[in-house]
Amino acid sequence: MDNKHKFDLQYFLTDASFKNWAKGLNKNDITYWNNWIQSHPEYLETVENAKSIVTGINFNQNYPSSDKVNNALSEILPKLDIDSSTNKKTKKLRSLNSVIFTSAAAVLLVLISYTSFAYFTNQSTTIHKTNFGEIIDLKLPDGTSVVLNGNSEISYENDNPRLLHLKGEAYFKVKPIPSTNAKFWVVTNDLKVEVLGTQFHVNTRKQKTNVVLDEGSIHLEFKNGEVTKMIPGEMVSFSNDSEKLVHKKVDIKTPYALWRGGTYAFNEIPLEDVMLNLESTYGLEVEYSSDSLKQIPISGGIPNQNLKICISAIEKATGTRIINKGNILRVQENPIY
Repeated sequence: MDNKHKFDLQYFLTDASFKNWAKGLNKNDITYWNNWIQSHPEYLETVENAKSIVTGINFNQNYPSSDKVNNALSEILPKLDIDSSTNKKTKKLRSLNSVIFTSAAAVLLVLISYTSFAYFTNQSTTIHKTNFGEIIDLKLPDGTSVVLNGNSEISYENDNPRLLHLKGEAYFKVKPIPSTNAKFWVVTNDLKVEVLGTQFHVNTRKQKTNVVLDEGSIHLEFKNGEVTKMIPGEMVSFSNDSEKLVHKKVDIKTPYALWRGGTYAFNEIPLEDVMLNLESTYGLEVEYSSDSLKQIPISGGIPNQNLKICISAIEKATGTRIINKGNILRVQENPIY
């Protein structure tokens, strides 16, 4: 966040990180906004107003168009008689935040009409979503730990937090419940992971799901009803679209989920495969000036939470030049090397 943003009520209401703070859902967001508020006390009243609205109504992202909002304001503002000569003195005494909140209340009436259905259908659902390049640590109500990679999302019904839906990439350390042997499920577009208590990595990028098991044992249930059992050190890759299944032994020393600590680790991995991680985590596209660049091998660790630093590290490791323009990374030969 920076001074380019207009920190009004509407900004806070549409900021996913702020809503997590208001609902107490994400410890990283909670820490960030607590520090931000201390540094920006002038926005305290607006922040409190926004928090009250967020905790009262669960907004979805389908807000009405600006035309509809403006029409609502044009109908309500005249009734407030803001420009009336008899109220000029009162108007001068009115604080800026009061005007903002009054106007926002009018907008809120419009928003309610468009979000009431989401309020009734989503108030029992918890969603955690990361931004590009963001990694968060979560603790679910049952004690299960989840590390959610950038550009990813998990969701679950509040009355059944052990049935979780995943989009993107996450690492799970499921807490067993011996007294009831309660199972834990992770559902993706391709399959369902069934566990009692274990540690595993799930990646749903590129129209398929990869599962790597570190500890314990798990069952994978596919949409056709087939079930596969996994043991530590195995990887299963499956695409529901192509129905292609790969089940193989892998080196468990290979840090498939080392991104949890903010670093990618590669061991003689082609540049093309490395760049796939950036495409998924940052929502980018990668282009190459020649196909030969795709096969340049990379070994070592690369920071993954700062795109600029990540690109610089890859350039040095491969002797290439990577130009970031919009949402496209252009990989080309560096004449210096």
